[in-house]
Amino acid sequence: MPMSVVTRCGLFASSALAAWLSGQTLAQAADADWGCQIVLCVAAQTPSWHGIPYCVPPMEKLIAAMALPGFSWPVCTGAGTGAPGYEAFEDCPAGYSEAEVQSGHGGNSESYCSKFTTERGERIELDRKPRTLREKPYYFDIRQPGGTTTRAWFDLSP
Repeated sequence: MPMSVVTRCGLFASSALAAWLSGQTLAQAADADWGCQIVLCVAAQTPSWHGIPYCVPPMEKLIAAMALPGFSWPVCTGAGTGAPGYEAFEDCPAGYSEAEVQSGHGGNSESYCSKFTTERGERIELDRKPRTLREKPYYFDIRQPGGTTTRAWFDLSP
């Protein structure tokens, strides 16, 4: 009996994706539609898709396709995903909230974390911290059995 993708890779963050792929052989996974190959690869966390030879070609194809006009994300209906989400920054530390200041006439803005207090109905900034960029800013929310989702974070750096 061929080894399943889940057994072979041992790298899925999502039990729904693992369940969907559990009956797949490596050859069947290679023949999976492109959207499902991408979800399979980004669900890998240790190692990331960069360290899995199976994942490099479909992910490089995705990165190249993103630069083309009219690009749209390939989907994987079996995992319940469409286009991924994107969050450039990590969450602010506890007690801080996201803030943004506009600078100049070009609409440029600076995002930061700020701690505020209110005195006599006036909001006063107590402290400001720079926002940290995420190493893995893209994510898929992968549907789980029972209706919950698991968020799989990933990057698209070559």
